[in-house]
Formats: sequence, structure tokens, C-alpha cells
Amino acid sequence: MSKVNAILQGTLNWVDERFPLTSNWKAHLSEYYAPKNFNFWYFFGSLAMLVLVIQIVTGIFLTMHFKPDASLNASGVPVAFASVEYIMRDVPWGWLIRYMHSTGASAFFIVVYMHMFRGMLYGSYRKPRELIWIFGMVIFLCLMAEAFFGYLLPWGQMSFWGAQVIVNLFSAIPLIGPDLSLWLRGDYVVGDATLNRFFAFHVIAVPLVLLGLVAAHILALHEVGSNNPDGVEIKKKKDANGIPLDGIPFHPYYSVKDIVGVVVFLMVFSVIVFFMPEFGGYFLEYNNFFPADPLVTPPHIAPVWYFTPYYSILRAVTYPLFGIDAKFWGVVAMGASTLIIALLPWLDRSPVKSIRYRGPLYKGFLAAFIVSFFILGYLGMLGPTPMRTLVAQICSVIYFAFFLLMPIYSSLDKCQPEPDRVTSK
Repeated sequence: MSKVNAILQGTLNWVDERFPLTSNWKAHLSEYYAPKNFNFWYFFGSLAMLVLVIQIVTGIFLTMHFKPDASLNASGVPVAFASVEYIMRDVPWGWLIRYMHSTGASAFFIVVYMHMFRGMLYGSYRKPRELIWIFGMVIFLCLMAEAFFGYLLPWGQMSFWGAQVIVNLFSAIPLIGPDLSLWLRGDYVVGDATLNRFFAFHVIAVPLVLLGLVAAHILALHEVGSNNPDGVEIKKKKDANGIPLDGIPFHPYYSVKDIVGVVVFLMVFSVIVFFMPEFGGYFLEYNNFFPADPLVTPPHIAPVWYFTPYYSILRAVTYPLFGIDAKFWGVVAMGASTLIIALLPWLDRSPVKSIRYRGPLYKGFLAAFIVSFFILGYLGMLGPTPMRTLVAQICSVIYFAFFLLMPIYSSLDKCQPEPDRVTSK
């Protein structure tokens, strides 16, 4: 046995002389000290990594059989749509791979939204973690682009018409709008060029950027250290060996703890994949089981659920301003609703980070923001009516007020003092 150990140690030493394997293992796992009071909300970062792996692996297998071709086959069905049917019906376990990928798309947004909400709860965007938050927001934008490009690929009715609506929105931008939408489509109408272009973005371009951003996000996190539910910087209190008094090694403590979250997540994920992959039409829409037909418009065109809050904000803008069409200002409002989240590190003036020690003003504004976000998401799934538009306008004002008024209410809030050391609760 000692001879085997000597061979393994010799191999490891050989690798370490040529690649920083052991040093990276220590820096990012075994000797990376994380706060000892992580709770339920800290599962979602590792779950986001898990879902990313699921999406990449299932995506690789899907691209082996999918054909990005909008032309009609001998049966009069678009080749792209037929290839999805082929994957579902004829490829061994193809149905499972496709359902894992489609369910994984929604699961990705669920865990990312929860991850972002945890950051807002505990002030994980505050100094010195501003860059981590910026990287995270760019990841979020890339994830939205990846989902949008992938949404077109099955070439079903909602894929086709949803892409038609979203791409046409860019034409509302003055001066560059028409050229930009033409470049996105690759043609004057959504067609084969659009499908191939979106396939290239979905499979190659955006995933490469996404992987680089995830690596940067993690490196930035491990440089300054993780936040915790108390918002206390554990690096301020160290022992004689330079180890944080309130820190424990990420491995094996949190790597093992994260397995609990992974197991629970995979149980829920499996139930959805095997028993309700459409999830009542929220994950896979009814109209998308019909091939794309440019001559037949669905009664109601709406994006997938994870885009609907921002779609509601877009539709809530109904009045022109400065002689410019309301459609343009709707696009501006939709873009601003995502980009403004990145400004949180500079908008928040509270003396404390964690919601545990914040006063009633922040808690009230955060609760109103969350309620308005859910209402906007629900309204985005429905057709517009005067009453729904009015409610969407009110919720949009609440949404933006949470951010724009934050410098005022966060500085006026009556906060409790933060503890010197992390608590066990």
C-alpha cells in the first residue's frame, strides 16, 4: 500500500511542478475559509453550478441530433421541429435529455433568482463585493440571452412568434434600431438565417462567455471572501495562524452540506422531468408543440415565465414622450429594469448589510418590491386589458422606486448595530 501511495504522491508532485493543482485545491476548497453560519439561502450558488453542468451536458447530446434548418421536409414540417420530434420519439433516452434541458432552463432561473434574492437579503453586494455583484449581473444578462436564443430553436409556434415579437422590439431604438433587428434576424423576416444565427449564439458564443464570467465570479468571491447572514467580515477576527475565528474550511464542511441541497434539488427536478415536464404550460407551452407557421398567429403571444416581469414593464409604458413612440420607452424601461439591479452597491447607504439588523423601511420596501415582481410576472402571462395595464404601471413604479429611493430610505432607516462576531442563528 505504501508503494501505491508513493506512486500517487510522486504523480501529484510531477503534476504540481507543471500545473498549480494542489495550490488551487487549497486556495479554493480545503483552505478557503467560509463563515460558519451559512443557512438555507446559501445552497443556491452551488445549485446554479449544478444546473449549468446539466444544461451543458444535455445540450451537447441534443446538438448531436438537432438540425437548425427552417426548410420544410417531405411531410411539410420544418426540419428543426422534426428533429426535435425525432429526439423525443426515436433517439434512445432522447425524451429524457430534452426534458432535462427544458426543465433545466426554468430551474436555472429559479435558483439564480433565489441566489440574487439572498444577496439582497444579506447585502452581499456591499463593499468589498461590488465586483462579485457586477459579474453576477452580467451572468444574469447572458443567461437571459442564452434562454432567448434557445427558445427559438424548437421552431414551434411560440418559439417563432415569440422571437418575432422580441426581435422587432429592437427596431424601436432610434437610428440603429432597424439595422440592429435586421442583424439579429439575419434576414428581413424571422427564418432560416435567424435559426442558424441563434443556434450559433446558443451553442457556442454565449456559453463561452458564460463560463468565463462564472470563473471570474468565483475567483472574485474567493479573493474577498463570502458574506454571511450577519453581514460581518470574518477576516477581521483571526487567530495566531491567520485563520478567521468564525470561519471553517469550505471542504469538507460545506462541500458535504451542499450535497444535501443537491439531493433535495435532484428529487424535485426528477419529479418534474418524469411526471410534469410541461409544468402546466409554464416550462413548455402548449402552442410550442405545433410547428412554426408564419401564416397563423397564436391568440396570445407571451414569453416564458422568467421573462414575464420585464415584459409587463415593457407593456406598462403606453404613452409617447418627447415625440418618441411609447414602444421605444417600453424597451428602455425593460432594459433599465434589469440593469438597475447592478447599481445596488452604490444605491444602498445603510450602515449595516444584513436584513437581520436593518430597520422597517428597508424591509417594507423589499417586501413591496417582491410582491410587485410576482404580480408583474403574472400579468406578463396574460393578455393586456386596461385594468391589467393600470396594475402593471403601479407595480412598475413600485419596482423602480425600490431602487431609486434606496439612497434616501436606507440612510434614514433605524438599524440595529451589527455584532462583532457572527452569530450561530
